[in-house]
Amino acid sequence: MPSLASIWPQRNIVTIVAALAILLLGAGTTLKITTDHLLRQDATSTARSWARFLAASVTDLEQIAGGEQPSAASMAFFLSARNSGEVFHYEIFNRNGYSQFVSTREKIALVDLSEYSPDAARSAVDGLPIVDVREGNSPDRPAFFARAYVPVQTDGRLTAVVAAYVDETEQRKNVHNTFLTAAVFLCLLSGLAFSIPAIAWYRETKVKHADRRIRFLAHHDALTGLTNRPQLIEKLESAIARLPMRGGSLAVHFIDIDRFKEVNDSLGHDGGDFLLKSIAKRLRAAARIDDVVARLGGDEFVVVQSGIAGKAQAESFASHLAAAVNATVKFKQHEILTTASIGVALATGEDTTAERLLKSADLALYAAKAAGRNCIRFFLPEMDTELQARIELERAIRDAVLNDRFELHYQPLFEISQRRLAGFEALIRMPAADGTLIPPLTFIPVAEDLRLIDKIGAWVLREACRTAATWPAHLTVAVNLSPVQFVAGNIGDIVAAALKDAGLAAHRLELEITESLLLGNTETIMAQLRTLKTMGVAIVMDDFGAGYSSLSYLWRFPFDKIKIDRAFMQSLDGPHCQVGTVVKAIIALGRELRMRVTVEGVETANQAAFLDAANGDQVQGFFFGRPIPASELGASILAEFEKAMPRASPATKLHLVNTSAER
Repeated sequence: MPSLASIWPQRNIVTIVAALAILLLGAGTTLKITTDHLLRQDATSTARSWARFLAASVTDLEQIAGGEQPSAASMAFFLSARNSGEVFHYEIFNRNGYSQFVSTREKIALVDLSEYSPDAARSAVDGLPIVDVREGNSPDRPAFFARAYVPVQTDGRLTAVVAAYVDETEQRKNVHNTFLTAAVFLCLLSGLAFSIPAIAWYRETKVKHADRRIRFLAHHDALTGLTNRPQLIEKLESAIARLPMRGGSLAVHFIDIDRFKEVNDSLGHDGGDFLLKSIAKRLRAAARIDDVVARLGGDEFVVVQSGIAGKAQAESFASHLAAAVNATVKFKQHEILTTASIGVALATGEDTTAERLLKSADLALYAAKAAGRNCIRFFLPEMDTELQARIELERAIRDAVLNDRFELHYQPLFEISQRRLAGFEALIRMPAADGTLIPPLTFIPVAEDLRLIDKIGAWVLREACRTAATWPAHLTVAVNLSPVQFVAGNIGDIVAAALKDAGLAAHRLELEITESLLLGNTETIMAQLRTLKTMGVAIVMDDFGAGYSSLSYLWRFPFDKIKIDRAFMQSLDGPHCQVGTVVKAIIALGRELRMRVTVEGVETANQAAFLDAANGDQVQGFFFGRPIPASELGASILAEFEKAMPRASPATKLHLVNTSAER
């Protein structure tokens, strides 16, 4: 029998094979298109119904999309709806396309790390569902399902984007059976032609999606989506290289959020992350299209301003950035007030590198912080020397923490009416390499920046209690607590351990706090203060009158003592004639509230005489005794204090106290 090739020319055979291939491919394509269309319609309908049901049942959907914990009612709904209907898995995205909440058969919770979804973002922008259908490739997925991103609107306003995973296994089976009845043979032939490229396409799509995500995270900050440090260096180097051709200059603005740690401590990491994302969005809006906005980590941002004429233009832009950051941010029921310190470095293209430019801007930022924060400073060459001093101080602080190189000096407190020693306040000192003492105002802010102040505070508590345990039983010791020590919520355990290890009675320990501690999560702080008070220690409001001095603190928590800030005594001998009246009023207020009142900063005989007449409770200051090391607080000195005070006249008593304190 003649072969097909002998009857028709080779060209016809090729044509027929091609036509058959086109026919089969067309049939398969039609089948796929029709099936996918029907499944997408079904998935879209199901997902829309589920999204409407979700929006109607979950009243705090917008808050959940903003990263807040679901309410009890919403969580109950999520639990009841876990295994109901065709939707077996769903996610809630915010308006920017970042995932916030996930519900599967295994868990229902806020996501640990928010991930960006281009489909969710596009659905939010277009206001239309985005649906894709796929085969399940894991035991926890149906054999075939569709994922539909559906924008949810409330009162005409976009609230969230819901990604519903719809089980389409049964629906797909029905559609396929319908087509297979009419064209089994074509489906079998087209299966081989379709399966190989389909699988390859599917795998390639997954790989590309993963690659895109990896590439994005390699060059962007995961929290804010801004450029990260490596990408910033690359873009900055490119901009510097173009300076000779373009002319002009560029400016690097190094931005640090002032007291960001207080926001984290008071509102938690959710509040801190919300603030960072809000500021990132504002910086993007404030920058031009050619500018680079980056986050280096923590609360540090960098904006590279290109194509500027000089310092004046950079300074104007820095002020614009500061205004954007300083606007109030609303988080839940809180209003977060922020300010920014900004360091600026200019580049002209001569011997400039990206790393050096960033370092220069960072040095200028240090200068802005040192100037009191909430200001703008430009880099000056002499700042390099200041940086080296800062690095040396940080090294000294770390060494002191690791090797217990701090010292405590003790300043006496006296009862005014009884003319007797009441106790001492423990004041920390850090020895320098040359044997001198570094003032606390110098190293404490640096220790806070290094996040070591909690360890230092715990050491002060232990050492002060240990030393006080060697004193006569009627003497007390006062220790200052940092707000950082309240963050972990275990300050009560730390104090209890210090008292137990030293064998010191709780009533002999006074814990001094400042009102800045109460500006954040007040109820949580108050609970910890009540725990300390039930232990028997005294709680003291320190530096009263220096800040807001809200009287609500005094009635919301029963402080044992108020310490009037030293600024009042410093002003007593000056032109402010009403200072004495204010001090007397605070003393009277304390007495009415049954709180003792200590006046700090007494340095002259006139001030001491005023307090004697004002009927104050306790006094502290250089006139009565300077802070001295623990080694000078032996039994003989304490005995001399006690012996000297009752016998002599007031002036003589004060002189004896000073003499013994200086030995």
